[in-house]
Amino acid sequence: MEIKSIIQEIVKDRQKKGGIHSIYFVACGGSLASFYPAKVFVEIESKKLRCGWYNSGEFIHNPPAGLGENSVVIVASHRGNTPETIQAAKTARKAGSPVIALTWIPDSEISKNCDYLLGYTYGDDKDIAGEKTMVGLKLAVELVHQIEGYKHYEKFYDGVSKIDAIVKKACKQVEKRAEAFAENYKNENLIYTIGSGPSWGSAYIECICILMEMQWINSSCINSGEYFHGPFEITDANTVFMIQIAEGKTRPVDERALKFLKQYAKRYEVLDAKELGLSVIDADVIDYFNHSLFNNVFNVYNHKLADARQHPLTTRRYMWKVEY
Repeated sequence: MEIKSIIQEIVKDRQKKGGIHSIYFVACGGSLASFYPAKVFVEIESKKLRCGWYNSGEFIHNPPAGLGENSVVIVASHRGNTPETIQAAKTARKAGSPVIALTWIPDSEISKNCDYLLGYTYGDDKDIAGEKTMVGLKLAVELVHQIEGYKHYEKFYDGVSKIDAIVKKACKQVEKRAEAFAENYKNENLIYTIGSGPSWGSAYIECICILMEMQWINSSCINSGEYFHGPFEITDANTVFMIQIAEGKTRPVDERALKFLKQYAKRYEVLDAKELGLSVIDADVIDYFNHSLFNNVFNVYNHKLADARQHPLTTRRYMWKVEY
């Protein structure tokens, strides 16, 4: 089924039981972070719906009181076999909530523990409009639109039609600077990431899934606004930062952090959505497309850094190798 049809079916079915009151996005790691734009969208754009964003393990052991027949749970597992996420889906269904699962491998364990299954594009030649982040975001937009109406619905889908070309052009644009970054920082053992708003999740993915997991580089993800409430004290001429400058409502928050870096830091990399071409998307919806731009542009940096460090992105010490 298509996203629109899935939501229509759920909304119609739940009308008999009092309607939908809450949406919960549940996953682990990069899959959880991929839901961040969708989570923020519901919080900002909906007047009626409650929204939660949960790590699967926490959801299992400390589920929200609103979980039940008046909620919708959306889970994601890339390979469809994340134990905590499978259990979270079971927990949600047991509570009476319909479960929508996103996965890249449809014939997987998660497919047996959900009511609706959606795939997404993945890999070097993927259609950005169909990647996991965008599928999660489309679900959020459709839920809000069908339940209470979303006045920028058409503008959003115009943005969806443009995002693939924007991202692929931006990836080519940063290739040389990514090579320079990799050469300059290949021996670093600490790199921080900074971002804000709906795109904060892409900075988080870069921190925990790439720098820490795939490159074994110490890292922490800092919210641009929170930077001035503790983290900026570690800023000096030697510390390395990667900062996102988003297009949209939280851009001033990012620009404030960048202004400080320019004054007190010497080693930082700037990813600016405006410079990278995101501004062709309408201002009323542009906030929600920053994540897909940054996350895919980061990927160019990640491959260059892995090559320079001679540390392939597939290298692991513990993941999938030991019991945990």
